[in-house]
Amino acid sequence: MSLEVFWFCVVAVFWTGFFVLEGFDFGVGILHRFVGHNDIERRVAINTVGPFWDGNEVWLIVGGAVIFAAFPGWYATWFSASYLALVLILLALMIRGVSFEFRGRLDTDRWRSTWSWTLVVGSLLTPLLLGTALGDLLAGLPVDENQEFTGNFWDLLTPYGLYVGVTLLVLCVVHGATFLALRTTGPVRERSHTTALRSHWLAGLLLVGFAIWTPILSDQGFLRGVLPPALAVLAVLASGVAERARREGWAFTATATAIGLTTISIFTNLYPNVLVSSTSSANNLTVASTASSHYALQVMTVVALVLTPVVLAYQTWSYVVFRRRVSAPPEEPAAVPGPQPVPSTDQGAPA
Repeated sequence: MSLEVFWFCVVAVFWTGFFVLEGFDFGVGILHRFVGHNDIERRVAINTVGPFWDGNEVWLIVGGAVIFAAFPGWYATWFSASYLALVLILLALMIRGVSFEFRGRLDTDRWRSTWSWTLVVGSLLTPLLLGTALGDLLAGLPVDENQEFTGNFWDLLTPYGLYVGVTLLVLCVVHGATFLALRTTGPVRERSHTTALRSHWLAGLLLVGFAIWTPILSDQGFLRGVLPPALAVLAVLASGVAERARREGWAFTATATAIGLTTISIFTNLYPNVLVSSTSSANNLTVASTASSHYALQVMTVVALVLTPVVLAYQTWSYVVFRRRVSAPPEEPAAVPGPQPVPSTDQGAPA
């Protein structure tokens, strides 16, 4: 395997890791207002992702940085074409991050409700927009022979790209619901269980369409074109079966597999291209034509081999430490109306 192909695989791993890890964060952000019927229950839902959400976003940052360093030609064309979309993504991420931090600053219903809704909106828009951007890579954008984007914002809204965005959004909802069922107790757990069961059907139908459309679009054959999305369909169905049996750990593992295979399918069907040109196939951006120099890729490989195990070890440790279910605090007993008996201070008569 050449270094160019190796780093294309690294890019795929980081984007897949982002959707698998941040996917349940997005799902929790979308669902917390609906599985929690009061402020305490909503705080329980949010607290399940409190230790993880900001660390999980590192995968997106590194995924973009790897494209910049390993494939500058791909980065220049894709990111310049998506300027407005990137602004919307950054705004959604910022609103979402601020919502986590600001929601509990004031103890008023209006304040908490406002930041809860901004958390829902930010958590919904981010996977939708990022999924659309990934789908555009395979659907194709107007790119000329100089690797320059020649379209406008509306050209980014390809039918296949929007379909991928909606599919990943629904998968995030399923992923978040199974995570909440795994990590909470009481009414929040039961509502999350019900939401997971209901949303599995929609996710399964969308994935069937994805498994049909993607290989037709790319024509990559069975192993790379058909097998990954087909396995994603089986994974989401297996998750529904496990959730119905209340095997929540297996259900969450299966949804993680489904969302991971969906993301991987984009890259397996894309290779050896990194961005398809809808203008002409001769203008397609490929792994070879957009890669950095061999020496730069060698240096990056050494750095990655040193630092990646450290990052993985830290994230694994954080998940182990915060593995227990999150419960609502016990309710204080209500005061009994009327006069209360005065405790006796009589210590007994002297002998």
